[in-house]
Amino acid sequence: MEFSVKSGTPEKQRSACVVVGVFEPRKLSPAGQRIDQVSEGALANILRRGDMEGRPGQTLLLHNLPHMACERVLLVGCGKEREFNEERYDTAVRKAVTLLNDTGSTEMASFLPELDLKGRDVAWKVRRAVQVTGAALYRFDELKSETRTARRPLKKMILAVPRRSDLAAGESAIAQGKALVAGIDLARDLGNLPGNICTPTYLANQARELQEAHPAIRTRVLEEADMAALGMDALLSVSRGSRQPAKLIVLEYRGGREDEGPLALVGKGLTFDAGGISLKPAANMDEMKYDMCGAASVLGTIKAAAELALPLNVVGVIPSSENLPDGDANKPGDVVTSMSGQTIEILNTDAEGRLILCDALTYTERFKPAAVIDIATLTGACVVALGAHATGLLANNDALARELMNAGKQAHDRAWQLPLWEDYQKQLDSNFADMANVGGREAGTITAACFLSRFAKKFKWAHLDIAGTAWLKGKEKGATGRPVGLLVQFLIDRSKKVASGK
Repeated sequence: MEFSVKSGTPEKQRSACVVVGVFEPRKLSPAGQRIDQVSEGALANILRRGDMEGRPGQTLLLHNLPHMACERVLLVGCGKEREFNEERYDTAVRKAVTLLNDTGSTEMASFLPELDLKGRDVAWKVRRAVQVTGAALYRFDELKSETRTARRPLKKMILAVPRRSDLAAGESAIAQGKALVAGIDLARDLGNLPGNICTPTYLANQARELQEAHPAIRTRVLEEADMAALGMDALLSVSRGSRQPAKLIVLEYRGGREDEGPLALVGKGLTFDAGGISLKPAANMDEMKYDMCGAASVLGTIKAAAELALPLNVVGVIPSSENLPDGDANKPGDVVTSMSGQTIEILNTDAEGRLILCDALTYTERFKPAAVIDIATLTGACVVALGAHATGLLANNDALARELMNAGKQAHDRAWQLPLWEDYQKQLDSNFADMANVGGREAGTITAACFLSRFAKKFKWAHLDIAGTAWLKGKEKGATGRPVGLLVQFLIDRSKKVASGK
């Protein structure tokens, strides 16, 4: 898909289609008003007849309007003007892209970025249009014997900006949007692959491919023998029930100074989670292929950072395994020793993500990171608490938590902070080890983060629980690519601080 920005009036756009917004009830946007003026009231007559009300997502495709250089004009409903927000903007862009891709308009000139959106500048609207377009056109059909493709798909999008002075910011926004789409698509592809294809070895090979594609990335893969030598018995205890060997995948993106401490991203890479001996119910167990979406988001974020050539150092650490029942698998009541030397009583083998993450967090200490963020589909309790809308956020550093919250708001990939109070730690008490791996039914998301916090005392750390946001269920089932948007925005914001010397 080719994107460009342009300033100009809609009637002069020599495009297959010009897209303008209509607010409810039957109120043309400024670009629509200009088209109506040039076409001698054609749009006003159509609206007066009731063909278009302007409800959110409503569309009307018009042909051969007088005095227009384009072949078609697409009216897109935006709802009531005072209620126009990010969701309505996304809907308008998505509806326009989907319709034109299906109806043979190979190019479009969209004036939707000119719509007034409270708190969002033109650059944000351009970048968001690129991201929403990528999501609307995304397909995962590589495993189907027959695929359906548009006969004349949409190939080019011009994004109109109000002033020539907006062009430079618009071009930069397109570059960010394209890198973001590339990272999100990678995360979605990996998440959507089944567990018999996307194994720990497959994830390791994907990391190696990133190194081949981007000179600033270096990849190292630790095998089970390497992990055993480091004392990663918590991680290795999870993989014992699987025939697939565990991997610890390490990626280093070097875009900053040599002496600059990296930002570390630690992603849970359970390529399939049956729960181990604490076997999950059969219903919806297929969705446990998504238990590696934290790992996928790390790969996607580092890919985007490399494509944007961000002036930062970033380390990705991905502990990857399967969690299956077997004669050698963890049993409830087993005690294992983590790389940190702390012992863990395993009360529930389905709480395995924290077992692989704790050793990865300890391993990350060697990089002397400026901050560490782990990303994991960790707890069903987070889905109960926040649903599919917000990622759970817990941290041992309030400033880091605020940075992530603000990045999520800016990227419209939002998180919500939960408390990490000392009061919750006692739920992890064990009679037989330093801690238990679960803390009971109450506050499951918080006690899971409390467990991880015991391995993150030597650095600023935040935990993102993406169990509710990493994939969609039902007829729209599939990986979302979240929270790549949040993480990339966090890195962009950090790079601005580096550039300004703050």
